[in-house]
Amino acid sequence: MGAAARGRVSTGESQHGATGARGPRGSVSAAAPGSLVQAGASRLTSAGCADWSLAWSRGPRAPVPVPNLRVSISLGLHMSDKYPNRIICLTEETTETLYLLGEGDRIVGISGYTVRPPEARSKPKVSAFINARFEKIDALRPDLILAFSDLQAEIAAELIRRGYPVVTFNQRSVAEILQMIRILGGLVGRVEAAGELVRSLEQGLEQVRASADALPRRPRVFFEEWDDPLISSICWVDELIEIAGGEPLFRELRTERLAKDRIVSADAVAQKDPEIVIASWCGKALKKRTIVERPGWENVSAVRNDHIYEIKSTYILQPGPASLTEGVARLHDCIRRAVC
Repeated sequence: MGAAARGRVSTGESQHGATGARGPRGSVSAAAPGSLVQAGASRLTSAGCADWSLAWSRGPRAPVPVPNLRVSISLGLHMSDKYPNRIICLTEETTETLYLLGEGDRIVGISGYTVRPPEARSKPKVSAFINARFEKIDALRPDLILAFSDLQAEIAAELIRRGYPVVTFNQRSVAEILQMIRILGGLVGRVEAAGELVRSLEQGLEQVRASADALPRRPRVFFEEWDDPLISSICWVDELIEIAGGEPLFRELRTERLAKDRIVSADAVAQKDPEIVIASWCGKALKKRTIVERPGWENVSAVRNDHIYEIKSTYILQPGPASLTEGVARLHDCIRRAVC
């Protein structure tokens, strides 16, 4: 689930059967820097928009040390394997990351909001975002549970009381998303593969940045995570807007980690006159009339020139690989259409 839906159920941050025998796990191809983005791959069209797909290959893996963690960790169960092999992911981004590392067969349970990758949907669904089915989790016998943010603190606390190892991430920026990937790679013994994935994602972002530099100008962009109240974009979205070629409307709010601290008034937005409005309402479909008919917005450039767009939250409000690939590509396409 995306960022603002998380925020509207709490004053905290905005939102965001057991498997059978496991075969040999994959490794990220190290054929060339950025191969994950290029193999398949990131194609910057003549119009300046990226078309993304992530690819990975299978091969041997070697155990590597776990790096120092800047996450909340509780270790409770005896692990029979050197690395966890019955993992539950309470949010989508860790699920997608493990699949990209070739470790999807370690996952035994997922969030009901998971859509990436599609094959993960066959896993048992054990949680929404702020609630979980503890009896179902117990039945899956996990040896590691991955959670996200302060809004899952109560879930994490209950799981810890039940004796499970819990790692809770809290990434809010592009750099922190990349760090999450490295840490997760360490937790499953895939530090080298995680490093290659990070390098590929970084190279993809640089390709988008280079394409954005060729645009004639950088338009003012208002990204709204929710429509009532209006919530401005979280840090990683603001950063991706800049990479994609735009100027975020409320840069001063990007470091506010809680959704309630990024609430803005419709008048304040109109006064800044965004040239592009991008909505991502966390599972709620965009109703353009809601934006167009806001009092005082008839003279807003984005409304007058019909530059109002929607990006699904699973692409842009997932603090993981999706936002750094599909999300930034869609941002770039919206910006390109407005200025070219």
